[in-house]
Amino acid sequence: MNTLTEAAVTIATAIVGLAIVAILVSRKSQTPAVIQASGSAFGNALGVAESPVTGSPYHVDLTYPGSDLTGSFGGGY
Repeated sequence: MNTLTEAAVTIATAIVGLAIVAILVSRKSQTPAVIQASGSAFGNALGVAESPVTGSPYHVDLTYPGSDLTGSFGGGY
């Protein structure tokens, strides 16, 4: 790559990195809820994968602690 291309890629990477950090630390981003939901999804997938081996049925838990079950992601921000 020439110097101009390297500079452009570096600047674009910095802009994308800054955008990711801004989204993660934003109060409206719900980052903890997303992390919790992905962890629960992984736990459910693991339970379903283990159930044929263990012989016990696994019931997928679609509720998460702190969810209000209204379909909204909180509010009042």
